[in-house]
Amino acid sequence: MMTSMETLLGATHLPPLGSAIREEVALVLQQELVQLTDLALVGKQLHWTVTGELFRPLHAQLDEMVDSWRSLADTVAERIVAIGVAPNAQACTVASSSGWEPLEARPVESQEVIRIAARRLAEAAERTRDRMNRLGNLDVASQDIAIQVLRELEKQLWMVRAQLRAPMMG
Repeated sequence: MMTSMETLLGATHLPPLGSAIREEVALVLQQELVQLTDLALVGKQLHWTVTGELFRPLHAQLDEMVDSWRSLADTVAERIVAIGVAPNAQACTVASSSGWEPLEARPVESQEVIRIAARRLAEAAERTRDRMNRLGNLDVASQDIAIQVLRELEKQLWMVRAQLRAPMMG
């Protein structure tokens, strides 16, 4: 049965997953692709609008994270193609299916940038962990990619969290 994610080729020369598993794996990977693409877009928005005491280091760190998310998205998209399905990370697809509210286009103080980035990274890591577990029951090669993404997201979360200023007491 064909879904909205069109199979690129006939069943010849594709990993032997079976059509139902192939479609399920593609769906899970597509969700990861959308998430990474959304993270990259939000990261650029924060990169452009960060203000305040941590402007310079956050400006640079956000660029590094965006590069990482774009690279990971490319890896995920290439896996989708490798299993015989067409990936979709077009703006309309990302906007309609990421599950995140868009950011307001305004200057954002550095500690707020850190809180926004930490919250998005934590949510993304949690979603990726769920997808990793689902993929483990379907296709370990695809699960390996989810593990790679999760490792990077959790490392980035640690590095962003480390910059949070302790809340004021009293």
